[in-house]
Amino acid sequence: MLYNSTRNSNVKVNSAEAITQGISVEGGLFVPENIPVLSLDEIKAVGNMNYADRAAYVFSKYLTDFTEAEIHYCTDNAYSTKNFETESIAEIAHLFDGTYMLELWHGPTCAFKDMALQILPYFLTTSAKKINLDKKIVILVATSGDTGKAALEGFKDVEGTSILVFYPEDGVSPMQKRQMKTQEGGNVGVCAIKGNFDDCQNGVKAIFTDDEVKNQLENAGLMFSSANSINWGRLVPQIVYYISSYAELVKDGEIELGEKINIVVPTGNFGNILAAYYAKHMGIPVNKLICASNVNNVLTDFINTGVYDRNRQFYATVSPSMDILISSNLERLLYLMTDRNDEVIRDWFGKLSSEGRYEVTDDVKAKLADEFWAGFCSDDETKETISAVYGKYSYTCDTHTAVAVKVYEDYKKATEDTTKTVIASTASPYKFSAAVLEALEGAESDIDEYAKVDRIAELSKLPVPAALADLKNKPLRFNDVIEKSDQKQYVLRTLGI
Repeated sequence: MLYNSTRNSNVKVNSAEAITQGISVEGGLFVPENIPVLSLDEIKAVGNMNYADRAAYVFSKYLTDFTEAEIHYCTDNAYSTKNFETESIAEIAHLFDGTYMLELWHGPTCAFKDMALQILPYFLTTSAKKINLDKKIVILVATSGDTGKAALEGFKDVEGTSILVFYPEDGVSPMQKRQMKTQEGGNVGVCAIKGNFDDCQNGVKAIFTDDEVKNQLENAGLMFSSANSINWGRLVPQIVYYISSYAELVKDGEIELGEKINIVVPTGNFGNILAAYYAKHMGIPVNKLICASNVNNVLTDFINTGVYDRNRQFYATVSPSMDILISSNLERLLYLMTDRNDEVIRDWFGKLSSEGRYEVTDDVKAKLADEFWAGFCSDDETKETISAVYGKYSYTCDTHTAVAVKVYEDYKKATEDTTKTVIASTASPYKFSAAVLEALEGAESDIDEYAKVDRIAELSKLPVPAALADLKNKPLRFNDVIEKSDQKQYVLRTLGI
């Protein structure tokens, strides 16, 4: 399996090269040259494996330059109870008849990003050895909240690497901020940006493709890579949990083998729902992929109109991990939907950079309508949904999962579709305690963050994850705040070059 760049189809690299580089030299994203297909019998067989073996089976289709032993080294170390609080790794909760919560937040940072970022360090270090890389790898990360902590936790003290995370100063929850500012490890760094997530992400992308910076790194024996979902090594583990959940539902007798399901994903950067798209095209029977957004609804508008326009007001919401106006992984989807037309991709994403807007062809609009349904909801609706789900099912969901539930309810009303449905539940409710507690009790509370956590625990009967409870007594290590224009110099200064 080789990988092309979305902006230059003539680029062909193996998976080890794609993972270590993170992004192609001209700024394109790596995409596998084809999507491997699983038979229904293979999918059924996956249900009889543990999660690590399920992941290894899927990875063997994409990482063909890895040996079987190398893949199992990665999966066995990443997906175990030393990292996850449940043997299933990804739990499936039955919300109500025919609707299932795929709980992706039982890892060390209590968010779905752990599903990929616990294994990415193993992928990256194994890849570096395979291509005889003699440079230290510098991981640059832009985060809207969850990726940063998950990447820091995954890469802390990993030999041959260092990691630097940028987050929007006022764009993450207090718990997310505390998770990052207290991060342990000798090779980690964290810095806040005066701006939003898109500012962080644009800055990181610019640094990646800056020839002057690349030359300075080369001279210092360093190279950049990414832990954001622009890195294929971040995206491919997310495909696994959709295949795994379908196989698990078949095994449990909840669905028949071959029966179609819907998949609902709350998303901002489009990576999590793109992984579901890949799972579908690998053979998981999917009726509709439902894209759920908050009021930063650039994806909803795009799927419904074919026009991507980031020239709009940016909102800081109670679901901050989705506060994004530039959805990086959409580039991969459109590359596939244009039959790998790199010229069109360069044109569209050039316009996005220069004008903030592009419009796809009628053919692509039809493909989007066939694959996806999209909706969004407000903060008030998010909180109302948390309250309603808690009141009706005694289930406590976080602010991002609640967006998915609300959009799914809107989808059912609009379509009267009764297909069984998996909703991606992306974070522990304790990571967004202020909004969740307000939703549960019907009023804002002025008690401190940890008192809110304790109160949610009383109401929900959901144990507080040790990783969050322990933060209370950890010292703050990282307090830097910079202007977005200073990102490049901050990176060079931190690296000592």
